[in-house]
Amino acid sequence: MILLYGKPGTGKSMLLHKLHHDLSKYQTVLMVSTPIVDEDDFLRVLAQNLFGHEPREPITLNRFLEIASAMTLNHVPIVLLDEAQLYSSALMEKIRLISDARAVKFVITLHKTDKEDIIAKEHFQTRIWESIELQNATTEELKIYVQKKLLKANCFDVANMFNDRNMKLIATLTHGNYRETNKLLFSLFSLYCWYEEHNPLLIQYNLIKTKWIEMAAIHTGLIHA
Repeated sequence: MILLYGKPGTGKSMLLHKLHHDLSKYQTVLMVSTPIVDEDDFLRVLAQNLFGHEPREPITLNRFLEIASAMTLNHVPIVLLDEAQLYSSALMEKIRLISDARAVKFVITLHKTDKEDIIAKEHFQTRIWESIELQNATTEELKIYVQKKLLKANCFDVANMFNDRNMKLIATLTHGNYRETNKLLFSLFSLYCWYEEHNPLLIQYNLIKTKWIEMAAIHTGLIHA
């Protein structure tokens, strides 16, 4: 079991999706983006997606482990669990037991709050192979993130509008948080849409002015004016 934890917006879900994209080319990987909080449903979904088993009745933990041990696989299947703080302690105990039996490898994400260190939670004190705390992005990491999102959307000219000075300001305003950066960019592009419709002569398409980023930051609450 591998634990990824960090504050909201540090890229935990994004990293899980990247792992799914890369690893599923070579082995069985199940991405669970929305928590399956019912224990019976959880085991049934795993049995169906990992082992092709179509149960007609609820699956117990022992039955799930029997199904897993009867399978001949080249690699132990991987389950990527997002938002694991929403799972009950009872279900997390079953996940621990499945991991201990080496039937499934788990990579899970959890929020870290200021009041509580997630690692100290009872069901994560043992059996963790590795725990990784994700931090907010650096200016360079944030620049790559923004450019890749824009290029993926075929917004090549827009991607070229962001220079190092812009990205340094955005990183300062958002503290490198991906979620806050998305909000800021959404507000920034909304401003551009408004000016394109009402006063396009004020738009410079070769660069993004600092005041436009600051206007978007005021709108999203990153700057209190």
